[in-house]
Amino acid sequence: MKTIKCRDIMDLPKAAKEVVAVCKDLPVWIFQGEMGAGKTTLIKAIAKEFGVGDIVSSPSFSIVNEYQNDRGETFYHFDFYRIKEQEEVLEIGVDEYIYSGNYCWLEWAENIPDYLPEEFYLIRISVSENDGREMSIKKF
Repeated sequence: MKTIKCRDIMDLPKAAKEVVAVCKDLPVWIFQGEMGAGKTTLIKAIAKEFGVGDIVSSPSFSIVNEYQNDRGETFYHFDFYRIKEQEEVLEIGVDEYIYSGNYCWLEWAENIPDYLPEEFYLIRISVSENDGREMSIKKF
């Protein structure tokens, strides 16, 4: 397990670079943390690290946002917070996204446990002293 500490927002680009270095071998990354822990903020920094020029925002209502970088690579960002019955994700074709081979960044994936791949990275974000963040990364 890898742990990354982020004292403040100024450390975020460095933290994003470390997350990418650790997780780049698998396409599915699950971000866990309480509301306001910084899941979307970290994903924004990671997207920037990959060269995504699009505006990155939480797909709370659309469930999935699609981004592209300057090399034409596609990235998918999911927010399953509003999912009540996990079968709802079948309507958006979640399997097609997750098994596309493209990077998929999932928030609130605990709401769809039956549809997660066997292998993924879990990035747990917790609030630490002085409103900093600590990220623990574990491969499953």
